[in-house]
Amino acid sequence: MKLNVTALMTEAQVLQTCAALAGTPGAYVSVFAGRIADTGRDPIPLMRRNATICETVPNVELIWASPRELLNVFQAHAAGVHVITATHDILAKLTLVGKDLMAYSLDTVQMFHRDATAAGFTL
Repeated sequence: MKLNVTALMTEAQVLQTCAALAGTPGAYVSVFAGRIADTGRDPIPLMRRNATICETVPNVELIWASPRELLNVFQAHAAGVHVITATHDILAKLTLVGKDLMAYSLDTVQMFHRDATAAGFTL
């Protein structure tokens, strides 16, 4: 049976987990990178090291769990992470990839105007 060892946040936890998983049918090692970022720490260097650790154990895959923004999908890929969990809200933002920033700025201002009008504000 393939396990999901979850709620990990330190390199030491990943090392211990991978050591325990050696010789097993495999597992997912789920590191809560989003929660790490919530503490003011950059999770990218840690996730790169964790990906290298997980590569040493056959059939073990690293999960970037608890992402906070679409950028995390690209960061996870660049770090060598195998899987990223993502909410519908994050996936919905995929349509924004490569969007012209001037157009996005205008869209944002128009959204602010619509919100203000809906709230009954006038200038």
